[in-house]
Amino acid sequence: MTFENIPYKIYLSEQELPKAWYNLRADMKTKPAPLLNPGTGEPMGFRDLRGVFCDELIRQELDNGTAEIPIPREIQDFYRMYRPSPLVRAYCLEEKLGTPAKIYYKFEGGNTSGSHKLNSAIAQAYYAKKQGLKGVTTETGAGQWGTALSMACAYLGLECRVYMVKVSYEQKPFRREVMRTYGASVTPSPSMETEAGRKILAGRPGTTGSLGCAISEAVEAAAATPGCRYVLGSVLNQVLLHQSVIGLETKAALDKYGVVPDIIIGCAGGGSNLGGLIAPFMGEKLRGERDYRIIAVEPASCPSFTRGRFAYDFCDTGMVCPLAKMYTLGSGFIPSADHAGGLRYHGMSPVLSQLYHDGLMEAVSVTQTRVFEAAELFARAEGILPAPESSHAIRAALDEALKCKETGEEKTIVFGLTGTGYFDMTAYEKFHSGEMTDYIPTDGELQAGFDKLPRVPGLD
Repeated sequence: MTFENIPYKIYLSEQELPKAWYNLRADMKTKPAPLLNPGTGEPMGFRDLRGVFCDELIRQELDNGTAEIPIPREIQDFYRMYRPSPLVRAYCLEEKLGTPAKIYYKFEGGNTSGSHKLNSAIAQAYYAKKQGLKGVTTETGAGQWGTALSMACAYLGLECRVYMVKVSYEQKPFRREVMRTYGASVTPSPSMETEAGRKILAGRPGTTGSLGCAISEAVEAAAATPGCRYVLGSVLNQVLLHQSVIGLETKAALDKYGVVPDIIIGCAGGGSNLGGLIAPFMGEKLRGERDYRIIAVEPASCPSFTRGRFAYDFCDTGMVCPLAKMYTLGSGFIPSADHAGGLRYHGMSPVLSQLYHDGLMEAVSVTQTRVFEAAELFARAEGILPAPESSHAIRAALDEALKCKETGEEKTIVFGLTGTGYFDMTAYEKFHSGEMTDYIPTDGELQAGFDKLPRVPGLD
């Protein structure tokens, strides 16, 4: 194996850490459509959202014009506990594949939460604390967001109530216990604790749940609890804003060595890690400064981008949240019990949805057996056991690198390794024992979801 003049791991110094988040919307020619009140069809403003979200987070959510938003000193100090994260040149993987492609990955799993989710969790908890609130509620799929939020709340002395998608609650008991260790209460969703949960269970007895179900319960619980607000780990504009630290660090590390990527790849469920990784690169593309090929990778079992509709839809299954214009499979769509729990969401970030709709990025869907084949190959080559979600990006990166092997092109590929898979051993066990299956929804199943998309007053 021959190493070039680029280190295996590229780190920034503390002085080089981002001091401001980058708001990609400021450079978007077509802004993401506003959240709508489902009853009136009118755009929702600051006052409309105050009952659910923290005040400062609403301001960030609605800000389409400020390119740089300063990161408060307290959050910068927290980031220093685990940031900067390394940008790794995958020399070993390149050699194993025999490809002329140069492969880099931004590894976000080097903190106790095991993923990138802590970047936004500490920001949202900080603003809740600063507002004088006593606690927050949230949902979680695979448990990485719930884990990150429980850590942030423990650090700041806030109560944390987590509604965890039932299938993940059962598949990932150790992830659940990490949340409890940090003081969070964890409830499998849908549950009998909320009106939304009871309604969902009555209509679908025995359902394995979904992120849409868990969101409904978390929002209801927040609204019913004085001194409490709801926080979300993906999809929202504010979350992509906080996660821009991933892309800002990645670009700074590449710039140090004069490396310009050809292809940037990220897994996509709601869009937080992908939006954060691509932010500064997409900004250059929007401003006409440089071009990149950007690929979103999603599960074939939950193909929001590749088979969804670009339409206004509820962000939750219980239909209590505002309407967002996004690529969606319908808020009532319940994905199969795929092991990539963090990607089992019916819709996609409005920011990424608009960029995809405008032809500024691509999307592919992959089956979970191919995802785990890629995960195993990566683990053997690079020594990191990746999360199922992250492994979707690995799958696409391998496919692109193998295309380079066929053509002889020396493309530079960068992908996001969002987290580790050490709490996902049940999934790896299913794969190794040959019990893992692939489920791809039929056109008829997807049409059932599309048929129930809401009719928006004034837009029908």
